[in-house]
Amino acid sequence: MKNPAEYLEGQVFEARRPRRELQPVVAYVDALQALETALADAEKYKYLLMRALRRHTDDTAVVPMQASTADATVRPLYPDLAA
Repeated sequence: MKNPAEYLEGQVFEARRPRRELQPVVAYVDALQALETALADAEKYKYLLMRALRRHTDDTAVVPMQASTADATVRPLYPDLAA
């Protein structure tokens, strides 16, 4: 994903305010275009993230256990600690 400065790359120029140093400036139209591009990218990433989360949820879904048979015996894993 891009950082915010990458959307304005090549559209920034420097201007000097009275009695101050050069400061980066962006035209209003360029800023709007960068914002629209960033929002479109965010929607795309949101879609991809949600799809990945759905697939992960499907892969890790809990599978119901089968009913155990009545003749199965249960033995402790550590018999020394069972007492």
